[in-house]
Amino acid sequence: MTQPTEPIEFAVAADEITERFPAGSTLSPAVRDALEKICPTSIENQSLAEHGRDWWPLAMHWALQGKTPRKPGAVCTPNTTEQIAALVAVCNTHDLPLTVAGGRSGVCGSAVPLYGGVVLDVTAMQGIVSVDQVSGIVEVLPGTFGPDFENELQSKYALTVGHFPQSFDISTVGGWVACRGAGQYSTRYGKIEDMVVGLEVVLANGEVVRTGGAPASAIGPDLTSLFIGSEGTLGVITKVWLRAHPVAQFQARASYIFPSFVDGVNACRDSVRNGATPAVLRLYDEIESKRSHGLDGTQCTLLVLDEGDERLVKATLDIVRESAIGNRGKVGDIELVEKWLHHRNDTSGLQALTRKGYIVDTMEVSAPWSKLESIFNGVRTAFMTAPGARSASCHLSHSYLDGACLYFTFAGDKTETVEEHYIAMWNAGQREAIKLGASVSHHHGIGINRARFMQESLGSAMQLLQGLKNTLDPKDLLNPGKIGLTSQRNNSKPVWP
Repeated sequence: MTQPTEPIEFAVAADEITERFPAGSTLSPAVRDALEKICPTSIENQSLAEHGRDWWPLAMHWALQGKTPRKPGAVCTPNTTEQIAALVAVCNTHDLPLTVAGGRSGVCGSAVPLYGGVVLDVTAMQGIVSVDQVSGIVEVLPGTFGPDFENELQSKYALTVGHFPQSFDISTVGGWVACRGAGQYSTRYGKIEDMVVGLEVVLANGEVVRTGGAPASAIGPDLTSLFIGSEGTLGVITKVWLRAHPVAQFQARASYIFPSFVDGVNACRDSVRNGATPAVLRLYDEIESKRSHGLDGTQCTLLVLDEGDERLVKATLDIVRESAIGNRGKVGDIELVEKWLHHRNDTSGLQALTRKGYIVDTMEVSAPWSKLESIFNGVRTAFMTAPGARSASCHLSHSYLDGACLYFTFAGDKTETVEEHYIAMWNAGQREAIKLGASVSHHHGIGINRARFMQESLGSAMQLLQGLKNTLDPKDLLNPGKIGLTSQRNNSKPVWP
């Protein structure tokens, strides 16, 4: 059974690991006994420390200081929906916070049990349950890791969902849905919300509900959408039904070089608005093009890849080519696409720089085409105004009819005040993006790190989100303190920052 991947080593032994946040809810022997009667339950030091963190880059710095963000009181590993419902009932009875965890590959602290309590680890719930090959619908359990899922789906059924995030090797289907993820082939296949047919969810009162199930409907608001992106705050996802495509029999690639990032943006816009939606349409600014593609630091690279029916793929790449040439683009080295394919999920550089004490993180936002130029320029500049800022770069990673995702990478110098500088860089970049009309997040989610920006972004609509939380989870049991929601567990004050 595939297990989560540790983001970085702890600097001390398991019994010496402390917590960055104040101590959370403790579990009495009677509660632990009740949990153990339902499913395997661990209070082992290493397990508690590992389940107290995810791939949040700041938590990596804490790990090198011998800290985990927050240890839960216990880690429960159910393997059925009925066991999850029973666990929720115990937490309800004893007013214990419950945080769902899968691969723990998130980078915003979504899987951190901010108030202790119970971590519900779904990784024992792995595998494809059924496949409707006529309709192209696959039923899968939430703890299924990306490679296991796609390998079985492709080898046994000649189908693919087409969802390949950078975290593919270390993330789970439930995490994709809960954090509203996007794969690197999303311009062809869509984001995860475009793939979900329906969900099975355990609510905070222990009730099990099923949402969706049809290709389209008009039966009131889309209840499935309530849980996609809710990061475990509104319910526990126990089954997922996804749309699948026949495995592509043909693939084509191309690359182009542009004298400016804006020229490349215009080429991407023209391509998509003319009906070309290649699986990959990735545009890199001059900094990233020099660092990754060997350019001279004044030009920008566009990587293109598509797959499917040969006729459609060729037509798509023809439109992209016309759009690129029409926006001052020149044909580039096609081998750059092959190089990207082999290194796209490599995170070793992040760990290496973190061990040396540098601050490194990414911030992805989405916005209409008309606002991308100002966001591209404004956010890169804003990052560099923060104390200790070392670099800020950007690439365009996902394109849509009306806009695109800009994905910023920023780094800060080594400092003894890592947390202070980290917060300052995030405040500078994220607030500039919001001011210029971007969303708070495109696919990394909110978690703890971005919670402080939600009110600024949503305005009065934040009251609707809080109202949903209060209605579906009146005791604030499920993943409290996340996605900007007010928690009853700290006198309505955020624990961080």
